[in-house]
Amino acid sequence: MKRNIVIAAVTATALIGGGAAVAFADGGDGKDDGRKGVVVDGSAGRAPTSEVTAVQAIDAALKERPGTVVSVELDDERDATAWEVDVLGSGTTSYTVRVDPASGKVLGTGTGRDEDDAAQERRVLEGAGVDAREAARAAAAKGVVTSVDLDDDERSAGWSVETAGSEQEWQVGLKTGKVTAEQDDSGSGEDSDSDSDED
Repeated sequence: MKRNIVIAAVTATALIGGGAAVAFADGGDGKDDGRKGVVVDGSAGRAPTSEVTAVQAIDAALKERPGTVVSVELDDERDATAWEVDVLGSGTTSYTVRVDPASGKVLGTGTGRDEDDAAQERRVLEGAGVDAREAARAAAAKGVVTSVDLDDDERSAGWSVETAGSEQEWQVGLKTGKVTAEQDDSGSGEDSDSDSDED
């Protein structure tokens, strides 16, 4: 009798959860994480794939929490792959919205506050003509976008974008939208063009 109750409870929990919390183990050979179109490849240098683009994840997050997106990343660090979209709300409030990479549905949101970060991000974005969505669209010509992040260092402010495959990082100008290869720490990059938004 107890066994039947436990089985019924586990089944009900799985049905109620809608499969949103799917746990998986990846032996490095690329396995489906339980949702159509979401594959996690544990091989070094490969990113998870998604049917939902970075732009679509941003749109879904903004419907849930209006504001300004400061980063989006296809995150496979947790028990299930999801887009994590950071949205700067009003005042010092910010949100992290998790979006399903197969369906585009919002899986959940978290709230945070950081006056210093919010003020710095607002300062950097003031007068910017290119938002996270436009940066993702611009960098999509270079490959499948897996993350877009606001680089809020005021001297080199811009959007830092990663694309899958070559794991290349790109810099997208806040005012021009120009895409250039991000330079490594030694100062040498694949592309020597620089995007000066100071024009």
